[in-house]
Amino acid sequence: MSSISLKELIEFIARALVDKPDEVQVSEISGEQTVVLELRVAKDDLGKVIGKQGRTVKAMRAILSAASSKVRKRADLEILE
Repeated sequence: MSSISLKELIEFIARALVDKPDEVQVSEISGEQTVVLELRVAKDDLGKVIGKQGRTVKAMRAILSAASSKVRKRADLEILE
């Protein structure tokens, strides 16, 4: 079974949600215990990634949290404008 990185996971989900998947950028800042993923999307797609009342980004964070526990790290997702 091939393993997918947390960065690739968020990139995959974000690309599926937006109208301009080519403009999706995810950068990873790794620490000893934590990983911070910064997500950038086109301005028009910002609402799609955040969702109504933040539901979409909350779901993405929940998936990220579950996946990061498998690699024994704490992961945080930030959406940058």
